[in-house]
Amino acid sequence: MEILELHNINKFFGQDKNRVHVLKNINLSIEKGDFVAIIGQSGSGKSTLMNIIGCLDTPTSGSYKINKTEVGKMSRNQLAELRCKTFGFIFQRYNLLSSLNARENAALPAIYLGMGEGERNSRAVELLKKLELSTKLGNKPNELSGGQQQRVSIARALMNGGEIILADEPTGALDSKSGEMVMEIIKNLHKQGHTIILVTHDSKIAAQASRIIEIKDGEIVADERKASEFYEIENSVPEVKKSKFDIFKYRFAESFSMSIHAILANKMRSLLTMLGIIIGIASVVSVVALGNASQAKIMEQINSMGTNTIDIMPGTGFGDMRSGKVKTLKVSDSDYLSRQGFIDNSTPSVSASGTLVYANTSATAQLKGVGSSFFEVKGKNIALGRIFTQDEVNNIASVAVIDHNTLEEIFSDNPNPIGEIIIFNKKPLRVIGVTEEENNAGPNSDSMNIWVPYTTAMYKINGSTDINSITVKVSDAVNSQVAEESIENILTSLHGQKDFFMINSDSIKQTVESATNTMKLLIASIAVISLVVGGIGVMNIMLVSVTERTKEIGIRMAIGAKQEDILQQFLIEAILICLVGGFMGVALSMLIGLGFNTFSEDFGMIFSTASIVLALVCSSAIGIIFGYMPAKNASNLNPIDALASE
Repeated sequence: MEILELHNINKFFGQDKNRVHVLKNINLSIEKGDFVAIIGQSGSGKSTLMNIIGCLDTPTSGSYKINKTEVGKMSRNQLAELRCKTFGFIFQRYNLLSSLNARENAALPAIYLGMGEGERNSRAVELLKKLELSTKLGNKPNELSGGQQQRVSIARALMNGGEIILADEPTGALDSKSGEMVMEIIKNLHKQGHTIILVTHDSKIAAQASRIIEIKDGEIVADERKASEFYEIENSVPEVKKSKFDIFKYRFAESFSMSIHAILANKMRSLLTMLGIIIGIASVVSVVALGNASQAKIMEQINSMGTNTIDIMPGTGFGDMRSGKVKTLKVSDSDYLSRQGFIDNSTPSVSASGTLVYANTSATAQLKGVGSSFFEVKGKNIALGRIFTQDEVNNIASVAVIDHNTLEEIFSDNPNPIGEIIIFNKKPLRVIGVTEEENNAGPNSDSMNIWVPYTTAMYKINGSTDINSITVKVSDAVNSQVAEESIENILTSLHGQKDFFMINSDSIKQTVESATNTMKLLIASIAVISLVVGGIGVMNIMLVSVTERTKEIGIRMAIGAKQEDILQQFLIEAILICLVGGFMGVALSMLIGLGFNTFSEDFGMIFSTASIVLALVCSSAIGIIFGYMPAKNASNLNPIDALASE
C-alpha cells in the first residue's frame, strides 16, 4: 500500500537570475513499511526532497499525497499536526533542546499531541530504557556523547508513534561504533513496521536499506529495490482523545515552562530588560502615592477651615476695592439664616487688629469676634480650658480663647494661662481656652489669633454694630451648591440687592480635588513614557531572543508545534518579563515610600490599591502589546529555514 506519492515535484530557490532549479520533476511513491535510502552527492537535492516529504518545506510545483490526502491544500497548522502524528525526525546534528534533559527532550512531541504529563513521561522513560539510556534520563545534551544524543533523538522520533521515520544522515556526526549502533536501531525500527526514509551520501549505509534511490542534479537517476521486506507496525501509539481545554492546558503549561527556562537562562539580560518596566511602574505608583499624600494634606487643611461651610462677605468679590468699607451684613442676617432648616449653625464674625499686652510682653495680634458655635463650624479643637457659651455672648462677656501661637509667644513661661488677664487695644480679656496647634502651611501660620464673643468685639472693642462676615454650616444631608443658592436668594431678598459674595468650602474642596487629580494624571502620564520606553526595550530584546532561538523554533515546528504554540510561548515570555518587572517596580515604590515616610514626619506617601493594580495591568498590557510582534514573527518562521539557522 502506497503511503507517500510524489508527482512532478519541482523546487526552485532564489529569484530572477539567481533562480536555481533544485528538484526536477520528481516522481516517487513509497509503500507503507518500506525501508528507503536516498543517496546522492552533496547539493544533489536529496535533503530538499526529504524536507518536502517531511512537510518541513513545500514544493514549487507538483503534487504530494500522504495516505491519498493532498498535502498542498493543507494549512500550516494542519501540516504541523501531520508532522506531530505521522513523522519522526532523526537529524544529523541531533537537534536536541539544550535546556531540557533526555527525558524532557524525548517527551516533547507528546505535548503537542495533547498527551498528559504522567503518560508522556512514562512513555519517554520506556523508550529511553529500550535504547539503553535508563541511567541518562536526567542528563542534558551537553552531558551526553554523540551516540547517546542520537538515541535520545530516536526516542523523540518514536514518541508519537513515528509511523514514518525520516533520518537525515543519522550517522554523519558519529564515530563508527556509535554509527553501527544507530543503524541497528533503525533496522529494528523497520522490522517493527516503521516506514524508514534515510538520506545519506554513504553507499555502505544505503546498502542496508531495502530500496536505494539515487539523486543527481535534482533528478532521480536510479531506483533499485534490493529486498521486498514490509512489516506491519507494532506498538503504535493510541490516538489521544482529550478535550480542547486539556490540550490547551498541556500546551500552555509547556509554553510557560519554556518561557521561565529562557528567562532564567539569560538572567542578566532579562533583568536589564525589566529595568525600564521597573522604573516606569515605580515612577507611576510613587507619583500617584505622592499625589494622594498632597491631596490628603490639602484636604486636611481645608477641613480645618470647616467642612461644608459657607462664608458670606460684604462686597461683590475678592477684587472689590470697596469691600472693606461695605457694611451691609448684620447680626440679624445671621440670626435669620440660623433659623433655616438646611443650616445647622450660623455665626457672625467681627475682626480687629491691634496690640496684645500681657505683663511686660506686647505683640500684634488678630482678634475675631464670633459666636459660640464658631469652633464647631470651623472644626477647631480646644487643647486647654473651654470655649465661651451663648450666655457669655448674650452678656457681652470679656472672655477670650487664644491659639497655640499666642500661648507660645505671650505665655512662654506659663504653659497654663487659663484665668490670666490679657489686654487687647487697652481692653482687658480673661483667657478661658487655648486651641490645639494647627499644622496649616502658609504665610499666616505664625500669626497670633484671639477669639471673643462677637458682642464683645462689637460693643467693647470696635464700638460698632457692624460685622465683617457670616459663617454658616450647612446640614450634611443638603447639597452645598443648593444651600448656597438658597442663601443668596434669602439675603438678596432681605437687602433688596446682592451686596455680598460667598466662599463655599465645598466648592474649594472640589476645585482642589480636581486640580490635584489633574496634576496627578499629568505627572503619571509623563511617568508612563518610561513604561513605553521599557516596552520598546522588551520588544527589542524579544526580537533578539527570537533570532537567537530560531533553531529551537524550527525543532519545535518539526516535531509538531503549531503557529499558536510558538506565538504563545514567546508572548508568555514577554508578559512574564513585564509582569515580574511590574511586581519589582511596585516593591521598589514601596521601599521608596517606606524611606520617605520614615524621614518625613508630617507628610507621607499614600499608596492606593487601585494604582498598584492598574500599574500591574499596564505592565501586562505592555508585555502583550510589545511582545506580540516578536512572537508573531517567531510563529511565522518557515520550519526548514528555522532549522537551517545557527
